[in-house]
Amino acid sequence: MSIPTITLNNGVEIPQLGFGVFQVPDDETTAAVTAALAAGYRSIDTAAIYGNEAGVGRALATSGIPRDELFITTKLWNSDQGFTSTIAAYEASLAALGLDYVDLYLIHWPAPANDNYVESWRAMEQLLADGRVRAIGVSNFAPEHLERLAQTAQIVPAVNQVELHPSLSQTEVRAANAARGILTEAWSPLAQGGLLADPVIADVAARAGRSPAQVILRWHLQQGRIVIPKSVTPGRIVENLAVFDFELSPADLLLIDGLNTDSRIGPDPVQFNG
Repeated sequence: MSIPTITLNNGVEIPQLGFGVFQVPDDETTAAVTAALAAGYRSIDTAAIYGNEAGVGRALATSGIPRDELFITTKLWNSDQGFTSTIAAYEASLAALGLDYVDLYLIHWPAPANDNYVESWRAMEQLLADGRVRAIGVSNFAPEHLERLAQTAQIVPAVNQVELHPSLSQTEVRAANAARGILTEAWSPLAQGGLLADPVIADVAARAGRSPAQVILRWHLQQGRIVIPKSVTPGRIVENLAVFDFELSPADLLLIDGLNTDSRIGPDPVQFNG
């Protein structure tokens, strides 16, 4: 199955649907990523704090898939923010993954009280200039953090990866991203399964002849977002990929839009400092 790509603001292409490994133990990650690659995923999203970069790396090494056909994302943890520590953390992630480069490197959280994300971004710009990474971006940045970064940044982030699902539509963040040419990527796109039994989702799914998860993922995709659903169940891994052969009507998209309650699963990035 061919997964559409979206072009980042520096010309690099990213698959619109990828595979996330948040909260997957390292010893289970290799099997999960191997199943995802076999199903057709080519974009894998991990992070240093997940503790499973090595598990991802093992799956990549045995996949037989050429490196240039893969898109690998990892993230800088809060305690590693700062110029020199960002460079060191990137090297550690590369070593754990067994790679010479990653395709997308993100600042995981702004951690505003630590006040180091601007310096971290300067280091990431250096990594990009040195050809060590193909694209750089941020994660969980609110509009105010993007504004602060813009005051000194030489490079506009390619991506802002944020919690986003029908219960948390992130309207202001998406608008701020779009105004700067930053693509929005949704983590926890299915609200960790919390919306799969919602009556509105169930009704749309029944009419579309699809699963609730497929309907939610399709809602994201038709609104131009990158999504990285997570599963360790082979059947669900395959199911989440089968979302490119149908479309939701404008009316159904609006119905799902109407589920927003600004309800978070994860921390508020304005307050979280890790």
